[in-house]
Amino acid sequence: MPLKGEYEPSKAQFVRDQVDLYENSGGTQGTTLSVLVTRDEDERLRDLPVVILTTLGAKSGKIRKTPVMRVEHDGTYAVIASMAGAPTHPVWYHNAVADPRVELQDGPVRQDMLAREVTGDEKTLWWARAVEAFPDYAAYQKNTDREIPVLVLEPTAQEH
Repeated sequence: MPLKGEYEPSKAQFVRDQVDLYENSGGTQGTTLSVLVTRDEDERLRDLPVVILTTLGAKSGKIRKTPVMRVEHDGTYAVIASMAGAPTHPVWYHNAVADPRVELQDGPVRQDMLAREVTGDEKTLWWARAVEAFPDYAAYQKNTDREIPVLVLEPTAQEH
């Protein structure tokens, strides 16, 4: 069931632009984000795949849309609440914890999903997948005192 509510675009212009391009093109443009990736001593600008995560604002109740790095395995996705290693969790994380019904757009495909935070061995597995997709997650974890949460997004059961 799609999320309902008034859409309130991000205050960050680059986020608004990325979401607009992604959605207005039907998921054919804006599907990557240019990111400076560090591997060992080498830094390179790389275009990495992103998906659009839609949540309901925990406080506002408004629709919120955020581009996040694409971490997918067998139709299940993970979103990493890294906020580039900042000392606080991103707002979308609090939204997804408060209401785990989310939408995900991966290219042209939109899906209703349920988010759940993972721990233990499951988190270890998804963390490894996330670092494979975006190696800087490992550096982000080293640079913050908080444990970076991992949420797994699974498709909701389709009604027949």
